[in-house]
Amino acid sequence: MPAPLVECVPNFSEGRDSATLDALRAAIASVLGVRLLDVQADPSHNRSVFTLVAPPDAAAEAAFRAMRVATERIDLTKQRGEHPRMGATDVVPFVPVRDVTMDECVAVARRLAERAAAELGIPIYLYARAATRPERERLPDIRKGEFEGLRDRIGRDPTADPDFGPNRIHPTAGATAIGARPFLVAFNIYLDTGDVRVAKEIAQQIRTSGGGLPAVQASGFAVDGKAQVSMNLSGRSRSSPGGEDPRRRGPDARRLARGARGGRTRPGGRERGRAGRRAGRRARRHGRPAHDGPEGVCRRPGAGGGAAGRSGRAAGTAAPSGR
Repeated sequence: MPAPLVECVPNFSEGRDSATLDALRAAIASVLGVRLLDVQADPSHNRSVFTLVAPPDAAAEAAFRAMRVATERIDLTKQRGEHPRMGATDVVPFVPVRDVTMDECVAVARRLAERAAAELGIPIYLYARAATRPERERLPDIRKGEFEGLRDRIGRDPTADPDFGPNRIHPTAGATAIGARPFLVAFNIYLDTGDVRVAKEIAQQIRTSGGGLPAVQASGFAVDGKAQVSMNLSGRSRSSPGGEDPRRRGPDARRLARGARGGRTRPGGRERGRAGRRAGRRARRHGRPAHDGPEGVCRRPGAGGGAAGRSGRAAGTAAPSGR
């Protein structure tokens, strides 16, 4: 009988130092039963995303070992990058793949959160399906103000009290969000302008919180001198005006962005990650997940080198700022 499987997609606030990326990879690969599917790292955003699949307990152990490495090697007082961050290990989501329920993923997330808080001294916030309160379901709401802002709030503002761990920020490793969620699809559009304000305006119009598409989170970034609208589609069947028709999801998002600013899109935008196009069904059928969308990394065209360059995947258009 096949073993239950979960996917885990830890995001780390390091996309430049190859030694740290290799140490994170080694920590994850050291756990028996874990298969590391993908590594993406981006120096502009100074962020990396590791995608692994394993039985639940093995996935949690691999995530913990990588969190320990990140705590030892990443100093947020010196870290700078385009992408928002609050922790050396910024976010760790668990995704049910085979013979595992969402509630079971929530339980795995809670166990990891409690252990990481106790052994690493990091304040931990439960988010998405594992959230203990509605205002913590969305990662941007937890991460507001980033490391520096959270450092000032924890211990002074009761709304910033963590679910587990000390009521103070870790001095170099910050804080971490751990949770459970469905598969997430990443989609990006490059604009025919370097003005990041245009990307931010489009993102405001198309994301759910701005009255745009359902189950869409979007941000505007500057990537290598180009403005980029970076999106996460957290509910694939609900994210497009095309409804259930997967052929319309990407084109509708592109069309809406084009209409927002008079056609300033570039042909480079596309869906990212292996989770798109019915990946959930395909993952369960074959007993391994297609690659989930990143939880917060933008990857540049042609990005590679270091651990990411050895992941066996060709670099493509940037992956979005995930939530």
